[in-house]
Order: sequence, then structure tokens, then C-alpha cells
Amino acid sequence: MKIQFLGATREVTGSKHLITTDSGHTILLDCGMYQGKGMETDADNRDLGFDPATLDCVVLSHAHIDHSGLIPYIVKMGFKGDIYCTPATRDLCALMLADTAFIQEQDVRTYNKKIDKQNPHKEKGKKYFVEPLYNQHDVDRAMKHFVTYSYDRRFRLFDDVLLTFTNSGHMLGGAICSLEVYEAENSEVRSQNSDQKRWKRITYTGDIGRLHSHILPSPQLFPQCDYLICESTYGDRLHDDPMVTEEQLLGIVEDTCVYRKGQLLIPSFSVGRTQEIVYVLNQLYNDGRLPHIPVYVDSPMSTNATQIFRMYPDELSDEVQDTMRFDPDPFGFNTLRYITDIRESKALNHKDEPCIIISASGMLEAGRIKHHVANHISDPRCTVLIVGYCAPTTLGARIQEPGLQWISIFGLDRKIKAQITKLEGFSGHGDYKEMLDYLTRSLMPEQVKQVFVVHGEEEAAETYKVHLEEAGFKHVEVPKKGQTVEL
Repeated sequence: MKIQFLGATREVTGSKHLITTDSGHTILLDCGMYQGKGMETDADNRDLGFDPATLDCVVLSHAHIDHSGLIPYIVKMGFKGDIYCTPATRDLCALMLADTAFIQEQDVRTYNKKIDKQNPHKEKGKKYFVEPLYNQHDVDRAMKHFVTYSYDRRFRLFDDVLLTFTNSGHMLGGAICSLEVYEAENSEVRSQNSDQKRWKRITYTGDIGRLHSHILPSPQLFPQCDYLICESTYGDRLHDDPMVTEEQLLGIVEDTCVYRKGQLLIPSFSVGRTQEIVYVLNQLYNDGRLPHIPVYVDSPMSTNATQIFRMYPDELSDEVQDTMRFDPDPFGFNTLRYITDIRESKALNHKDEPCIIISASGMLEAGRIKHHVANHISDPRCTVLIVGYCAPTTLGARIQEPGLQWISIFGLDRKIKAQITKLEGFSGHGDYKEMLDYLTRSLMPEQVKQVFVVHGEEEAAETYKVHLEEAGFKHVEVPKKGQTVEL
């Protein structure tokens, strides 16, 4: 059996890891899109590193686009197998993949207009324009391939492959994926005696959640494995305590909206992060501590995703379930309004009253929040609050550079006068201590034969490798893109 690492190697997007068993089955762990560089990622996303028509199945850890975003593309390119995930992941993918198709069409339209202007005298027969990776029709076709299983249910992919999902606590429906593959122990044994076989256990963490989250349960313990593929997004950092983060958020709201009479802009991923922030604001409202100001969630997808969260109350944290005993809607309160209409969204740019605007995208690369930031970045009364990880090349990362005075948004240089603040406590990823605690409670490190560190920038991945070794894990490796390892 071998694993080929095709994405999220020494970076945090594009998760794709291809397992080929001795019996010839091909299993893709996640099928993520590269994000954060606009059209620069187009070539990377089209170059899959495998032929989708030869792929047997996809095992999907969760719905975030950097893990699921190329599923419609591989269906378009000939994939005919099943996509295994949890029910909530399937519901969220239906929403998120459709949104991604729409964004692609917009991005490609803008890019092609730009190229058209740059090439007024086109060479005959030369192709300048690009097409979206996929469209809504491809999304509709892809959704027919989804097969769902609930947590902690061991089921059979093939005669010689079993799979179990365990709640990862990262997002609604997120799962640790534990594979059991029945085959020869190594190539030498295979050549000498094909009857000498055993179960090999491979665990793929996807993304690991926080040990203490407001809206999701802690990651659940998963079975012992022989080989571990583990994320490392925050492999070199620690988060603030969640209660500290809640008080910090309240302080930022009061400083921006009460004392400076400005607007608080929060770029936030539509699924997971937005619901967590809304829940915390809801708790502050219930406690009578939230200033009486309008709060807007300006995102159609956030609105629809919140509806999906309401459909799965049993998969939310004990804290949320306790809240629902006296507050039937933990994601709504009197001063909160969800906005879907584009005209209402544009009207927010002309409001001068103090308010909170939560909108996608979390990395400030697209969406309505980019327009809100462009319109308010030069207002010293306002604050832009970053609440999660931003890839190094994104606007969300660049805007945080110390001492930066000007930033280009939509091709125009804008003076930075608003406050730029960051709270990492709302991250859906565990920090390195939380991940280590989780792994060492789930596993006996000395029994793990090999660990592969993925889904982290190179410095974070290499630092986390050291932490894993100090915790007792042996043979820890940070693979390179395209690298193949024989197990």
C-alpha cells in the first residue's frame, strides 16, 4: 500500500492524499481546492496529479472548500465512484460547493475582461480566456455521488477496506477518518507469501477542532492506528482561552461601537466561524452585556449555513444545548439581522451608525466583506477584526502587516486609518498543545509506526514535527507535494 501526498503539503489549502492498496483500490482522502491566490491557483487546481476516472472513491473529512472544493471538478473530469462523509458534511457541501461555483464564474468573468483589455490584437487561434473549473450543473451531478454515514459506525468501503468516522470537533459534520486495510505487511512478505496478511490502520485527522469550543463538542477519541496523517495549521502557536476571547470581543465592540461610534467589520468564514461569533454575541445579549447596536450577518451562505446548524442540535456542544432550554434560537437575538439581498448589503456601506458587520470571506479575498472593508478602511472610527487563519498571500494576511499604511483593494490604494485587530481564540483549529493532548489521549504514540504532518505552512509543520517527537511519536515526516510513501 502507498500514499501519495498531492495537496496541503507545507501549506494549508488543497488537501488531497491518495491511497493505493495492494489490491488496486484507489482512495482519495479529501479533494480540496487551493485557495487564497485568486486566479494564480487555477493551474494548481486543474493539475490534480491523478486521473479522476481511475479513482474508486473519495473519503471526505469535512465540508470546508480547501478539503472539498474540487469534488465537482473530478466528477466533471470522469470520476464515477462514491464520496463518503457524514450527513451534516453532505448538507453543507450542497451549499458551499454551489457558492464556490458561483464565485468562480464571477472571478473568471472579471479575469477574462482584464485579459481582453490587455490583448486588443489577439493572435488568431490562441486561447486567452479561461473557464470556471465547474458550474452549478457539475455541483448537482457531484451531489448524487455522496453516501453518508453517522459517527462511530464502522462500515465497509470494499471487501478489504473498512472506515469509521469520529467527530473531530472542527466544524459541523467534521470527522477523523480511520481506515483499516487488509493486506500484506510489507513488500517483502508479499513476494514470499501472499497469505501473510493483516489489518493496517491509517488515520487521517482532516482538521482537528478545539478542546473547548462554544458551539461544537470537543474532538472525540478515535481508535489506535499504525499510520497517522495529521494537520498542523497552528503547529507553532497557542490560542487564547475561549473565555478570554469572549471578553476581548466585548471590549472591541465597546471600544469601536460605543466610544468611537464606528463600525466593527468581522471577516468570517460562513460556516463555523460565523455561527460561533453569533453564538457568543447571543450569550452577551442574553446576559444584558452587549451594547444595544445593530448586528448584521451579511452573507446569504452564512444565513443558509446557520439553518443547517439548527437542523443538527444533537451535534452541537452541551453549552448550546443547555442554552436552547431557555433560548430556542442560540443563533439569533433581537438586534441581529441576517442579510441576503444584495441591495441591503450595499446599503450598509452608506450607514454611518455604529454597528457590527459579520461577512465572508474570512481571508478577505472575496465576497461582501471586501467591499465593506474597502469603504471603511480609511475611517479611524472603525475596526477590522481578523478572527481566524489567513494564508500568507491573502488580503487578510497583508492587512495585518505591522506598520502598513496603504493597502490596495479592488485596484485602488487606500490609506489604512481603521484599527486592525486579531483574535485567534475563535479559530476552529486546535493549537499545538490542544492537538498533542488530543492525539496522546487517543493513541499510544509508541505503537504508531509513522506520522505524516500536512496542512500547515512549512515553519508550522516543522515545528509541530518536533512537538510530536517530544511527545513520543517516532518517524515523523513533513512530506513534499507529489511525494509517495510505501507503507
